[in-house]
Amino acid sequence: MPKNSLIMYLKKLSVMNFKNFTEARLEFSPKFNCFGGNNGAGKTNLLDAIYYLSFCKSFSNPIDSHNIMFGQDMFMIQGVYQGDGHQDELYCGFQRQQRKVFKRNKKEYDRLSDHIGHYPLVMISPNDTQLILGGSEDRRKFLDGVVSQYNHEYLDHLISYNRALQQRNALLKTFAERGGMDADALEIWDEQLIAHGTFIFSERKAFFDAFMPVFRDYYLGLSAGREQVDIIYQSSLNETPLRDQLLQTRQKDLMAQYTTRGIHKDDLEFRIHQVPVKKFGSQGQQKTFIISLKLAQYAFTRKIKGFQPVLLFDDIFDKLDEMRVQELMQMVNHEDFGQVFVTDTHPGRLQQLLENIQAPGCIFSVDQGEITGQKIFTQS
Repeated sequence: MPKNSLIMYLKKLSVMNFKNFTEARLEFSPKFNCFGGNNGAGKTNLLDAIYYLSFCKSFSNPIDSHNIMFGQDMFMIQGVYQGDGHQDELYCGFQRQQRKVFKRNKKEYDRLSDHIGHYPLVMISPNDTQLILGGSEDRRKFLDGVVSQYNHEYLDHLISYNRALQQRNALLKTFAERGGMDADALEIWDEQLIAHGTFIFSERKAFFDAFMPVFRDYYLGLSAGREQVDIIYQSSLNETPLRDQLLQTRQKDLMAQYTTRGIHKDDLEFRIHQVPVKKFGSQGQQKTFIISLKLAQYAFTRKIKGFQPVLLFDDIFDKLDEMRVQELMQMVNHEDFGQVFVTDTHPGRLQQLLENIQAPGCIFSVDQGEITGQKIFTQS
């Protein structure tokens, strides 16, 4: 265990009417926990339930009602986190036509955002290719997700910025429909965007200054030091203060009926040997880039929070051969990493993987929304 690092892991998980699980109760190893089963069996749904406990929402479908089992009216997720000498009980419940309820040790949160960061989590999945191939929104979502887990003030400013942006855009649309503009009314929301946006921009820059050395170290390790990588934080605020931009683009915004400048337009450019990974990186290079990005997120968050986040690997063999997977699992078997969850379509391959790296853990067999078997490994 790293110096000054606390132990925190998910000890128990219970779900009811969640996706394709009528009911399931599981108890986990502090180290490796593997879910094996065919595609569609429900392996990823279990990871999603764990994700809910950290972020109060699904990673795959943000509409809570879509995560209720077909034919049911509600779902429930409960978890017990084991810390150094204490346990925390988490509860997430949602019923159709009602608001979501989230509790920590039986006390309900006034704001769900107050929970973010208490149980940090990093997930690596096949959908992460969107970080490279998708639009700027995917990359901002990643950036905001990393910073929000350790900087709650950042999250508060981000929520306030997005609310002000919605109000400003609605006002611009109203102006366009009426054929006139009220500059004083617009400036009220300009001031909100300037205050929150300037803070967010400053925090994003500070994050990358600290994050980049960590990311480069992981990439060098996974690529055997063969390639140079970089992440360029692209923001119009690098050149011009937001106040000046909003004034300069006011007529353009009025015609477009939305705010064309601001930190909601920021982007990240991923580079390898000074060229975009999106255009020139091979599939293997793109995968290595993403895994390095997520492992760096893990290490960065661990250093700031003082304990290891939970690490989720969905479909671990996607685009990686067995040798690379074993090297990756050997890396996260190190004391710098805490609890790890892994899914794969072949339970036997998962068993061989744990035996090869001599790792303690559990393997759960998943079939059509049911846990049909469990094996426990105690190697150390």
